[in-house]
Amino acid sequence: MNQPLRYLCQDETRIGRKTQTGRVITARGVKPIAKIQWPREAFWLYGIVEPETGWHFTQEYEKLNSTNFQAFIDAISKQLGDTIAVIQIDGAPAHRAKALEWPENLIPVFQPPHSPELNPIERLWEFLKSLWKGENFASLPELRERVTKELEMLTSEQIQSLTSYNFILDTLLATKFEPAEFHLMQA
Repeated sequence: MNQPLRYLCQDETRIGRKTQTGRVITARGVKPIAKIQWPREAFWLYGIVEPETGWHFTQEYEKLNSTNFQAFIDAISKQLGDTIAVIQIDGAPAHRAKALEWPENLIPVFQPPHSPELNPIERLWEFLKSLWKGENFASLPELRERVTKELEMLTSEQIQSLTSYNFILDTLLATKFEPAEFHLMQA
């Protein structure tokens, strides 16, 4: 059975009650005024995207560690069923822990160190956090509710638009049209 590989990109982001800030447009000479809060309450959102189709999957965890990452990759494996996927991930200690047991249908590919710009899911995190820029949340459950709402509203087209890097799409397209013998000769 010769089934195609899926190409996925994985990462985590910390989401907390500290107010997201950034540039805003105002009239010349007018300084924006915003209430900023600094609470240290947060949770981690683990996510994975498929740039080619816009498919995505996320789960929330209290910490970033290898135990939670194991639970996440097990959940991805279950979501994919018999499909085999190559997953681009960074070299975080939680991703490289010796105790990790990678499911048979997942193939990790580690990106170079200190290069988050190579991972398309980083754009998704940036976009998500921009949706509540300048807002304050009274509690962590209120923030969780907002994140869940925003994730549910994301479309496949939005995910594709955010995560479809040309070098990834060009490579995926090329592999679909090149003869299998070419790939064997290159190995």
